[in-house]
Amino acid sequence: MSEVWFYHLTDSRLEQALPTLVERCLSRQWNVVVQCGTVERRDALDTHLWTFRDESFIPHASASSLTGEAANQPVWLTVENDNPNGAHVRFLVDGAVAGDLDGYERGIYMFDGHDAEAVASARERWKAEKAAGHDISYWQQGGDGRWRKKA
Repeated sequence: MSEVWFYHLTDSRLEQALPTLVERCLSRQWNVVVQCGTVERRDALDTHLWTFRDESFIPHASASSLTGEAANQPVWLTVENDNPNGAHVRFLVDGAVAGDLDGYERGIYMFDGHDAEAVASARERWKAEKAAGHDISYWQQGGDGRWRKKA
C-alpha cells in the first residue's frame, strides 16, 4: 500500500505550493506525475513550472509539450491516469482523481480550502483511499505557510 497525503491549501495557491513540494520529491530522486483535473490547468502548470522562480525551473513535460521521450522526464503533467516516467509520487490537483495509487511511494491530493466543493471532494477521496488500505495523512497550512500534520 502507498502513503496518501492530503494537502489542505489555506494560505497559498496551488501555483505557489506545488513547485516546492515537487522540488522536495526530485531532491529524493523521485520521479513525479502531476495529474490535473483539466487540460487548461495542465497547460497553465506547464508554463508556470518553467517560470515560477527567476533562478530555477522544474524540468518537466506533458503530452502537448513533449520534445523527448516521456520515460526520461522527471516530472510528467497529465489529465490521464498514465505514468510514463515510472513516477514514485503522484500529485492530484484541481479535482483529479487517481485510478490506483498502489505502486507509488506516495499519492498527494492538493485541494483549495476556500472551495467548499474541493473540500467535500477531498473528504470523499479520504474515505475511498482509507478504504483501499492506504496509509493516510492530512496536512494543513499554518498562518506562516508551513505545512503541519494534523492527522
